[in-house]
Formats: sequence, C-alpha cells, structure tokens
Amino acid sequence: MSAEDRTLDLWVGEQFQDTLQMRFRVRRTLYGAESEFQRIDVVETEGHGRMLFNDGKAMLSERDEFVYHEMIAHVPLFVLPAARRVLVIGGGDGGTVREVLRHPGIEYVRLVEIDAAVVEACRRHIPLTAAALDDPRVEVALEDGVAYVARTKERYDLVLVDSTDPIGPAAPLFGGMFYDDVRRLLTDDGVVVSQAESPFYELETQAAFVALLRERFARLAVYNYTNLTYPGGLWSFTFASRGELCPTADFDPRRVAASGIDFRYYSAAVHLAAFALPRFQERRLAPWLTAGKEGPCKSPAAP
Repeated sequence: MSAEDRTLDLWVGEQFQDTLQMRFRVRRTLYGAESEFQRIDVVETEGHGRMLFNDGKAMLSERDEFVYHEMIAHVPLFVLPAARRVLVIGGGDGGTVREVLRHPGIEYVRLVEIDAAVVEACRRHIPLTAAALDDPRVEVALEDGVAYVARTKERYDLVLVDSTDPIGPAAPLFGGMFYDDVRRLLTDDGVVVSQAESPFYELETQAAFVALLRERFARLAVYNYTNLTYPGGLWSFTFASRGELCPTADFDPRRVAASGIDFRYYSAAVHLAAFALPRFQERRLAPWLTAGKEGPCKSPAAP
C-alpha cells in the first residue's frame, strides 16, 4: 500500500434506489476500466476482502461470495437426478461455475458472459472465483447471452442466469423472449434458476418476473438466501422446471450427505428452509407459485 493510500480515508459506496447507501472501506484499488457496457472496478477492502463493482453496484465480495454461488448452483443440482450439461448466463466472475464443477457428474459447462472486461478483471484479481474458468470442462464464450440462447441448437440440463439487476445489458435477461428460448434448449426435465432481486426492495419486480415465468414453465418456486453486501441482505432466486421436478418434494437430503462436498452455507436443511418464504413475499407471489399438474410444489412435510 502506498503512503497516499495509508493516509487517505477511502470508501466505496453503492447507492440503491435513492433510499439506501452501503459503504465499504477501501485499502487499495486493483482494477478500474470502462468497458463497452459498464464501469468495472475491483478494490481491496477492510473486512470484506476483494470486491467487484459494476457501475458502482457491489457484485461480490470475497467474504460472502460463497453464499450466492452455493445457493444458485447446489439447490438445482441436488434436485436434478443426473445433470451433465450446464449453461451459465452472466457470472463472469466464475463463482457459479466453480460450484457447479464440484459435482463429479458434470461433463460440460458453457459460460456466456457479455462483458470480456468482467472476466479479465476477475481472472487477474479475484482468482478465488475465476480460477474455475480454466477447468477443461468449461468453455467461456464472450458474447450476448440473449443472442446465444436464441440461436443455439444445444440442449442443457440446467441453465443458471447469474445476472445483475434488470437494467443496462442485463435487462433482456428478465424478458419473455429470452425465457422462451431458455425453455426450448432445456432437456425434458431441465431446470432454470435465475437471480430474482430483493423481496424487500423489488417485490413488484419479483411479481412481474414470476408471472412471466409461470406462463412458460410447468413448476415454479422462489427461494431466498442472505448475504452481507447486497442491499437489504435478503435476496431471491427463482426455480423453474420444464417438467414436473419440484425443488422440495423431489429433493433427497441423503444425496447432500453422500456427496461429501464441504459447503460453507448450503446444507440439506438450508435447502428446504430457503423455500419457506416470509409471509409478505408469499402472499404477493402466491398466485404463481402453485405450479404443475399435481398442485403446489411443497415438501411432503409442509402444511
């Protein structure tokens, strides 16, 4: 750290919806660039390790990235009976790919990231997540995910939409045409899991999104996770199945124990608990979460 870095009181802040600001103390700046799509910064912070910011919004920190990446990947992979091929849209930091590859049955992962600068920044400065991109089972494609799913003839058992907020280059990843194409490329019992924003601050966005998904998928559920660096602390994923797979009733906790994977956040108990939504969220989303010909997607023990 330079003498200037030691003497200045440096902070990086994210302002959210003109109602909330989160600030992190910076030790030093590691990377900063304007790409074709957005501003990208990597900083080393006090207390949260290295952090990635896109357009001033916190994407990940070394301290808590495992929460997001374990929950987006392992929830569907322990429901799918034998996933082999996985498509990750976005996720240029590599953390989602890293967690997917912990399942020995995975044969191929295609990461489609629109912004090459995100991949470059993380490869250089956040190897904790980006090192997985060098695995021989991974193909990194630097292109528009919307265009890729529209044209591909490939089929996937699992699609993970690891997107930023529905603004800028990520906005089409919340649209109906995109999910029409995702449904087409999924195998018969394939699943798509998507980043679904904050139930506290974006509940109406969630409602519109799950309504869109409900029109296209046989089963639909929402599950939550917590972290340190996203506004409000409580965020959501959607779980949509082309077939009749239910993320609770078709989940066998014994598979988690038998895997031998050493998790930091995810567990069989966390898996089931994540689908128990707070009442305010459950009430708002209820019209769309009774999916499938067999009725509501609940575990056998659920009331």
